[in-house]
Amino acid sequence: MAQEAKERATLSGSIQADALVPQEDEAIGAPKYDEWALANTYADLRLQSRYVDAGARLEWNQFPLPGYEQDFKGWGLANFYARARWKNGAVTLGDFYEQFGSGFILRSYEERSLGVDNSLRGVHLAWNPYRGIALKVLSGRQRRYWEHNEAWVSGADAELSLDEWVPKLAQHNTYLALGGSYVNKYEEDEDIFVDVTHSLNLPKVVQAFDVRARLQTGGWNLLAEYAHKSQDPSYDNDYIYRPGYVAMLSGSYSKRGLSILLQAKRSDNMSFRSRRAMSGTSSMLNHLPAFTLDHTYALAALYPYATNANGEWAYQAEFGYNFKRRTALGGKYGTTVKVNFSHVHAIERNERPLEISPGQISYSRGTNGYGSPFWKWGDETYYQDLNVQIDKKITADWKLNLMYMYQRYNKTAVEGEGGMINSHIIIGEAKWRINRTLTLRGEAQYLFTPDDEGDWAFGLLELSVNPHWMFTVSDMYNAGTTHNHYYQASATYNVGAHRIQAAYARTRAGFNCTGGVCRWIPATRGFTLSYNFNF
Repeated sequence: MAQEAKERATLSGSIQADALVPQEDEAIGAPKYDEWALANTYADLRLQSRYVDAGARLEWNQFPLPGYEQDFKGWGLANFYARARWKNGAVTLGDFYEQFGSGFILRSYEERSLGVDNSLRGVHLAWNPYRGIALKVLSGRQRRYWEHNEAWVSGADAELSLDEWVPKLAQHNTYLALGGSYVNKYEEDEDIFVDVTHSLNLPKVVQAFDVRARLQTGGWNLLAEYAHKSQDPSYDNDYIYRPGYVAMLSGSYSKRGLSILLQAKRSDNMSFRSRRAMSGTSSMLNHLPAFTLDHTYALAALYPYATNANGEWAYQAEFGYNFKRRTALGGKYGTTVKVNFSHVHAIERNERPLEISPGQISYSRGTNGYGSPFWKWGDETYYQDLNVQIDKKITADWKLNLMYMYQRYNKTAVEGEGGMINSHIIIGEAKWRINRTLTLRGEAQYLFTPDDEGDWAFGLLELSVNPHWMFTVSDMYNAGTTHNHYYQASATYNVGAHRIQAAYARTRAGFNCTGGVCRWIPATRGFTLSYNFNF
């Protein structure tokens, strides 16, 4: 019977639908739409068995939500695959996602909140030929909304776990992994002009390499990684012929009640796309982590940082400590303190601007670009964030979170204009477990700044009624220049595999960012409805 259950195929899937009934609001810049409703809808279906898997995704985005590019519009079968599996490997035909190492030369993934789905359509092989050895080989074309770019992307990745070969390492709680990756992009030449009569001779083949080493011993974890990309003239770098690279060193230590993280990254000309003439979030083959904290509080996330793929120095440090229970600082239930610091700076560039036509400046189109000494900083700070968080359980039913944050956000470097914004943010969050059924959570936030739109205030109340309901009201108020309120009221119902949320909201224009990748969202007002189902 157990063998029969193992052989039996299983069917699973999910449905996600997010809809907005928009209303015009001139005060916040929310436009009038021709459609009475906008929606993004996805339906995934997966069939799994012992040796063969298959899946498909149907998307209906004929009238997409605000902020999604026009090319996002459409409907149809967006994703499908078939996979054959055996004891030591698997081969996939169709659409697949993959990441080599930290993603410096290849990361294909889906993030619906950002409108990103850069899957590859082709063939993917994963094989473990021997204990401690993992190999991957792939080739395909990258999805760009409802089409696939013409370039062919091929690559291979190998990782060796030495602790599988040297038993004494594992016996001493030490694990060492070495990895290497290679990616090749083949893209036909096209007409890109330096001036009215001279066009560039673009390389058809761009190659990228990545090497890495990870050591874990006791509470220590160290990662060193380096990636290099050959000449890749593109829209992002104004069609220069300079190679690109990124180097990263990350170290962490943790034991019960204590955690430390230190990491640094230098990137230079590392934008890597399957279509050289594109901009924005589409057609990206790689990913460069931002080395900044992804904040969840509304005002802490008001000015999020987007990674500058053309070059940056990025640093992050974090220290966490848990004061034990029944101590002077720990109190009855203990106290957790976390300090995080992020700093992102421009790299030094030695370049001379050239006038390629009257009124049009190019720094070095068609040349090797610029020089950049490795250890030297440029003149600009892109982003800086220092925050302190304190989590404290007051009683068995009360929990308090406090946060202070100092932020420097170079709006010109990230968005194109706006100058440096210096802000102080104070946040308080309290959670009260009233009884087994009811839990009340509240947030109070304030952002102080003399720059941009001035001060902001935010308040939220959330009532959870177990096991099915959640009710939320919030308001974000600009106390500086516009004096606009951005409010929301929502009700969420969960039952079994179903989740339904209905809301009425007035939202501010701004960036939605995850891991240094951002999408611009225009101001909106109206009714929203979300439905999620997993089976």
